[in-house]
Amino acid sequence: MASSPRSVDEHRAVVAALLAPMPVEDVPVAQARGRVLAADVVAGVALPSFDNSAMDGYAVRAADLAGAPVELPVAADIPAGRTDVPPLQAGTVHRIMTGAALPAGADAVVPVEDTDGGLERVRIEKAPAPGAHVRRAGEDVRAGDVVLPAGTVLGAPQIGVAAAVGCATVPVRRRPRVLVLSTGSELVAPGTPLRPGQIYESNGPMLAAAVEDAGGSAELLRFVPDDVEEFLGRLRERLTDGPVDLLLTSGGVSAGAYEVVKDAFTGRGVEFVKVAMQPGGPQGAGRVAELEGTGVVTLPGNPVSSHVSFEVFVRPALRAALGHPHPDRPIVTATLGERWTSPPGRRQFRRGVLDAVTGTVRELGGPASHLLGALARAECLVVVPEDVTEVPEGTAVETWLLDG
Repeated sequence: MASSPRSVDEHRAVVAALLAPMPVEDVPVAQARGRVLAADVVAGVALPSFDNSAMDGYAVRAADLAGAPVELPVAADIPAGRTDVPPLQAGTVHRIMTGAALPAGADAVVPVEDTDGGLERVRIEKAPAPGAHVRRAGEDVRAGDVVLPAGTVLGAPQIGVAAAVGCATVPVRRRPRVLVLSTGSELVAPGTPLRPGQIYESNGPMLAAAVEDAGGSAELLRFVPDDVEEFLGRLRERLTDGPVDLLLTSGGVSAGAYEVVKDAFTGRGVEFVKVAMQPGGPQGAGRVAELEGTGVVTLPGNPVSSHVSFEVFVRPALRAALGHPHPDRPIVTATLGERWTSPPGRRQFRRGVLDAVTGTVRELGGPASHLLGALARAECLVVVPEDVTEVPEGTAVETWLLDG
């Protein structure tokens, strides 16, 4: 008697268990874009680290300008970066540039627009309030503050603040190394003339790109033969060049003949199951001892099934191993703009387009697992639960945003 299908959530847990948190490495801050912090970044200096001018103008004592307009001597010139800034004496001003250190004794800056721009003497038309146009030390960040918590994904602003508080390197989780391979004697490289019965290999490049998008480091092993011993031999040969964190395959896992992935890994630590989902029912996951205990995830071969399976199972596992605090795709609730039906007992992941103005979602293409062109235009995955068979127009539906 056939066993009951595994639930989507159960299989997610099985796949997630194959990837432990990645080890920590320090990388130069300028090369850390897209990486995930493994520890808090603590400010070694305050931001600003000293009182400085927010404007090009004149550093003044506000009390000296009570009778403005006034004319005062310019006692010093303070460009940004000057380290020997003299104190400001009563009855004088210092010409100052944006970002330059405020001299001791000054309590305001007059913008150059409110003056005649004089170099030896300057006429100031308006009296500033104390503190005007002054950036105070520590008003943005204090020394010792956590400026970036562990789990932060480093984009341009985050790299900027890490550099600003003095970090030459940042501690990040190493990118998971994923070996991606596709099987099938019918596959040929794009650009090669097709013979009858052949198709261009797309799953490998697609999954490798998905791994990179998730934060992993992908290596593509193409055109592995449909022979068990050659298949295992190719993998053993590759692993002599260095370990990988995950082996990701597509194809060769169904119930038919010539299913080389299933034939090669059955009895070697990979469990092949039916998952209660559509598309992407046939799945496999486990560890193969004779491949150095490498974690293996086997995805179905139809391109939409393969990509949806990656989104549901592999992407969140990779991101969790990287330390992302929220490894899943952003999820919103949208309103279905049409009526759907769904098979009982299977969680459906329908490809859709979302109208951000109205908050409605519609299917793109259809539920079939070969519609790669429609998948390429999809903006979201819409989830229909296992116990739902009728989804009327206007129903609120769980929607995964694919560009988040």
